[in-house]
Amino acid sequence: MAQILSPLPGTFYRSSSPDKPPYKADGDTVAAGDVIGLIEVMKSFHEVRAEVAGSNIRFLADNEEPVMAGAPLADLD
Repeated sequence: MAQILSPLPGTFYRSSSPDKPPYKADGDTVAAGDVIGLIEVMKSFHEVRAEVAGSNIRFLADNEEPVMAGAPLADLD
């Protein structure tokens, strides 16, 4: 099992905009380098990419949830 951690503090978003589907849904397979969400810091958006491949992603952070740097965002099998 692996975790995807927040690279910086801010607000976590699972999609690029409210009317778009999430980058990944719970249970999806993830390849290394896939974008799984965005962190917004002072109106600047930063992509969160998976560093490792895995299956069955499970999000630990909710959409629009404030997160700290190093906080776990998702688990991968």
